[in-house]
Amino acid sequence: MPIYEYRCQSCGHVIELLQKMDSQSADRPCPTCGGTDLRKMISAHQVGRTQAFSRPACETAGSCVPSGGCCSGCGMH
Repeated sequence: MPIYEYRCQSCGHVIELLQKMDSQSADRPCPTCGGTDLRKMISAHQVGRTQAFSRPACETAGSCVPSGGCCSGCGMH
């Protein structure tokens, strides 16, 4: 089940709810004001990376010290 973000139209509070994909509305009131007019927001999602797909340390640091012509293929050369 995906996590959806909802914004309360009364107070502006944003909550995250774990819901079925076919749910059209929030299944609970706003925890801040008790309002029932919660609107689903469009939000970006985040995907985690495994160690194999992480950037090399030299790329994230912004500098590269090549050893033997290149530093494990960071793409900075």
